[in-house]
Amino acid sequence: MVSPVSIDLRWLTQPGVATGVTWGVPWKKGELSKQQLALLQLEEASGEPERHQVQSWPAAFWPDGSIKWSAHAAVCQRPAPSGYRLALASAPEGALDKPEAGRRGVLVRDTPEVYIVDTGVITCRVPKQGPGIIDRIVREGREICSGGRLVAIREKESGVTGLMTLQQERFEGETLRAKLEQAGPVRAVIKLEGRHRSRSGSRAWLPYSLRLYFYAGLDSIRMVHTFHYDGNPAEDYIRGLGMVFSVPMRGELYNRHIRFGGDTGIFSESPKSLHTRRTKGRYLALYRDQTAGSIVSFTPEDDAYFLGLLDDSAQWDSFSLVQASADHYRISKRTQAGCSAVKAAEGRRACGIGYLGGEGGGLSVGMKDFWQKHPAGLEVEAATVPAGGSARFTAWFWSPEAPRMDLRHYDTKTHVESAYEGAEELRATPYGIANTHELMLWCTADTPGEDELRRMAEAAARPPQLVCTPEHYHDTRAFGPWSLPDRSTPVKAYLEDRLDGIIAYYQREVEQRRWYGFWDYGDFMHSYDPVRHVWNYDLGGCAWQNTELAPNMWLWYMFLRSGREDVFRLAEAMTRHTSEVDVYHFGEYAGLGSRHNVVHWGCGCKEARIAMAGLHRYYYYLTADERIGDIMDEVRDADYATVTLDPMRAYFPKDEFPTHIRVGPDWAAFSSNWMTWWERHGDTAYRNKIITGINSIKQANFRLLSGPTYGYDPKTGVLTGMGDDNWGRHLAICMGGPQVWFELAEMLEDPEWEDMLAEFGVFYNLPSEEKSALTNGVITGEPLRFEHPVLSVAIAAYGAYYRNHAATAARCWSILLGNPFGQTDLKEKEQLVTHVRELREIDWMNTNEASQWSLNTIISLELIGNSLPEKLEEAAALADQLSRA
Repeated sequence: MVSPVSIDLRWLTQPGVATGVTWGVPWKKGELSKQQLALLQLEEASGEPERHQVQSWPAAFWPDGSIKWSAHAAVCQRPAPSGYRLALASAPEGALDKPEAGRRGVLVRDTPEVYIVDTGVITCRVPKQGPGIIDRIVREGREICSGGRLVAIREKESGVTGLMTLQQERFEGETLRAKLEQAGPVRAVIKLEGRHRSRSGSRAWLPYSLRLYFYAGLDSIRMVHTFHYDGNPAEDYIRGLGMVFSVPMRGELYNRHIRFGGDTGIFSESPKSLHTRRTKGRYLALYRDQTAGSIVSFTPEDDAYFLGLLDDSAQWDSFSLVQASADHYRISKRTQAGCSAVKAAEGRRACGIGYLGGEGGGLSVGMKDFWQKHPAGLEVEAATVPAGGSARFTAWFWSPEAPRMDLRHYDTKTHVESAYEGAEELRATPYGIANTHELMLWCTADTPGEDELRRMAEAAARPPQLVCTPEHYHDTRAFGPWSLPDRSTPVKAYLEDRLDGIIAYYQREVEQRRWYGFWDYGDFMHSYDPVRHVWNYDLGGCAWQNTELAPNMWLWYMFLRSGREDVFRLAEAMTRHTSEVDVYHFGEYAGLGSRHNVVHWGCGCKEARIAMAGLHRYYYYLTADERIGDIMDEVRDADYATVTLDPMRAYFPKDEFPTHIRVGPDWAAFSSNWMTWWERHGDTAYRNKIITGINSIKQANFRLLSGPTYGYDPKTGVLTGMGDDNWGRHLAICMGGPQVWFELAEMLEDPEWEDMLAEFGVFYNLPSEEKSALTNGVITGEPLRFEHPVLSVAIAAYGAYYRNHAATAARCWSILLGNPFGQTDLKEKEQLVTHVRELREIDWMNTNEASQWSLNTIISLELIGNSLPEKLEEAAALADQLSRA
């Protein structure tokens, strides 16, 4: 019997092909324990909902042991436009992840050498060690793929002899470890880890992880590939990086097919085209059939003349699509080595799908963010191999036909004063950064038609995703307090317009400024130069944002409250980028990230806040993405990295403390890491470390108002005060600290911690004389100590709500309404200017304030929305009055 407790789900992206989907669901404290969950497909017409098999597992727990987030996997064989309902059903204790009886699921056989995965449609052998990521894939007794491997090309230059010479060295992936992470019944997940080993030498480098996802009843495999850079950027240039599949070739050359997706259509050709100067009549019809992917046949006696023409015609052995930039791709083909390539087509943005196959089927490969993360490519080689042999189909993450990957810094020194770079030391190393790509493989029984290929391309580019309603996310207080859109009064409608306008502005900027590319896609830039009409792409610390002032959180809250797919994709891209490129996953700075800079890894400041789990856990819990789970696990002990690289080294010399940190953003970042590890793994040692830190802050003379710099020992978690009035309190609250602490407060249920947060919020914007009076003259209101009021609004709104403090609430609204982002319709105020082409600009734009104004407005509407004036005139008067005060 289904419980009345149920959750409606809808498609964020409606699947056009049969698909597996994984998603997360939040629960109120105590609501879900170990009950079984049923997935019901909602029907347009009245009637009994169809029940689907669902695989469920806990993703996070409340302190009482109940489930905070659950994760689920299911298969959609046909469109379900009405969505689904996830409901509790009576079942034995411990049944959350128990398979349903009588259902055929994905089966995994674990042998000493390989995993053998049977989805019911395809069987795939995955080796546990050594070269190769796939041994073979079979469908209906036919081999679709005879092997898959990772490839890399290293380029080295030399000018010793007076001549510039280039050497290229080829590497192939070698798996060192394999793990079966899930074994069905709906979904199986295999994780491979290894390095790329030289084919001509002994060097092994470029560590990788690769997850393969299999779903019951499907012919597809999802892949999530991450490579890490561990070379010397002055010597180790990457010329190519990709994944190559061997595809058996059966039948005549004219019954083999190559497909590449273009902007809107499909490039469809064969190694041996039926097109000749005498193709007409019946042969023209056969030519059309061939181009559509059908098997064609001839009678030697009747078709002897035409077969002679085919023998004389060129046979094309290799085909290539290279997406060289966000605005151009080229398709070319070549008959054989030693001959020139012929341009076949050009276009703007290829959709990232390709197919190679012959009689009996073949392999389609789709790549997510194909043109956005250029230079990507698709390549077919050896298409004319004799029947029984295998052609090669490569998905290039970095195409070798593009210029080599250059990871050197943009200068040989830092520019702290002139360009806002963070430290005098030059620590601009890419050693330890990473990049992640997602692919889809389809193992088809025959050549897919154009419509099917376009649907595959769409599924790869915008993977189908189930989500809850914004109301459910809000009601469960997923990720703390935030507001649903509310246009019930003119002022609230006005603020909603401003919030939507800022998102729309950045969506336009991503496209207008071409914030695309392998290492850049997903990030925004920091601040604007109105003289050149460009963002400060070349000005030290004013170029790429690198999570400065928590734009990730802003975008995710905007998705949670709206349910908009376009916002989800914006936040998803930023999460993928900032969690990989801006973070060190191993090496000297493991667990830290790089502050904003011209080059993402360029700043001398390596800080925990950039890598903190609090920025990435939104995506993890909404999608159950294991790669993000790895990243969040990596940073649980990031506080130890500050012993070798003290974040306050420029201000405090070595003393009795192992290191020095600020309560925010440093300890705030640590607490987000520990909270996430605790709720995911139930490890109370990390909860205790949080409590130790909170108790240390409680013992300070003015609790959270003191500091914010402390001596710190990561072994004990104890913070020791360094004085009550050192500067920089705005840094404690603008990098995601309040958002983490609000959620942490719900888990700890510590009234004094909540009161400390409220006290800080009320205190921050008090007049100087009130600050001094409350602290007996110890803490003053000098601007250096309480800078940038707009950054304080979220925690101030919390204080106003917690203490029912009307004056603080009024100050919050004054700050927000008086801010340029609160007063400006960005689209209306954009100016048409010319740089290298016509552009539209807002000449005072900066992402710091855009992020914080939006984030703090969203939270304030939830906490103190009832104190907001209803009329625009009253709001304007309030803003004017309090700003003058």
